[in-house]
Amino acid sequence: MEKKNITFNDIARYTHFSKTTISRYFNNPDSLTLENQKKIADALVALDYKENKVARILANGKTEFVGIIIPNLFLHYYSQMLNQILSTYETYGYKFLVFVGNENESVERQYIQELLAYKIEGIIVLSHTISSKELASYDLPLVTIEREDRYTSSVNTDNYMGGAQATGLLCKNGCDILIHVNSDVPPETPAYGRIQGFLDICREHGLEHELILTDLGTSHSEAIDRTKKVLDALEAKYRKKRKGIFMSNDTYANILLNLIFQKYGRFPEDYRIVGFDDSPISSEAIIPFSTVGQQIDVIAREAMALLVAQMNERKKRNPSPLPAPIHKVVTPVLIRRGTAT
Repeated sequence: MEKKNITFNDIARYTHFSKTTISRYFNNPDSLTLENQKKIADALVALDYKENKVARILANGKTEFVGIIIPNLFLHYYSQMLNQILSTYETYGYKFLVFVGNENESVERQYIQELLAYKIEGIIVLSHTISSKELASYDLPLVTIEREDRYTSSVNTDNYMGGAQATGLLCKNGCDILIHVNSDVPPETPAYGRIQGFLDICREHGLEHELILTDLGTSHSEAIDRTKKVLDALEAKYRKKRKGIFMSNDTYANILLNLIFQKYGRFPEDYRIVGFDDSPISSEAIIPFSTVGQQIDVIAREAMALLVAQMNERKKRNPSPLPAPIHKVVTPVLIRRGTAT
């Protein structure tokens, strides 16, 4: 026999509450006492109630959708972060609409308008193109990850500590010259801490070093060509020195490792490499390489917890907006593997 769909009327008859009270339970539960909320919740279990999502959206405008804007899926960090954020569905029940910005400011603004049209309840932004001041102007629960965050709540790695950890490890490996390869990021970007941590450790210990600020690209072919040019320059300049190279992320570290291996058929003694992220590629590479673990799973959970808290506050009868953005910092973990022990 076909199973009957349970309606608000059925729940009202079962609990002896009015249909209006049942509606308030779904749309504004804080308006009911905890005792009455529990009675209705127990009734839903007893009646095997299956919620009509479309009807609920039409009734209260809450879609249970969260928007995500990421720069690209080429860097392993972003794909792993996206995977971890999506996995929070089991905890919070929010679904996700994901857009890849490809560092195009006008396109990302279009994406935000598209997300607003879908009545999203909150948004997580990892891309760097739109300022936090503009993002905050949308008056929407919002959390940023690893980007400029003056006007928005955020979750970031302690990049300075991570930069210091990577540099210290290379120093302990007896390197003659330490090199950090990164893009030319502005000081207000969290990733700038990696640069500052590298420079401070080198200067503090009087270590010979070189900082290379260059764009290695956001496609595989670009990254290979540009990383090869960096490698060729380092080999010509520091031919007889043990080179300790701190790459800005695991994707580029893996490309560098592959280029060295293709040239020599092995990992030479005059190279040491440390990446940054602890994305899966760092342990799956031809030689698992040392890296600074950002605890991507922790960052994703903290970001969703911070966003959900804002979204829940918005659902209250008298919501209290955050007096100031909340900034959470996650401690990195140094992971020693075959390229620098």
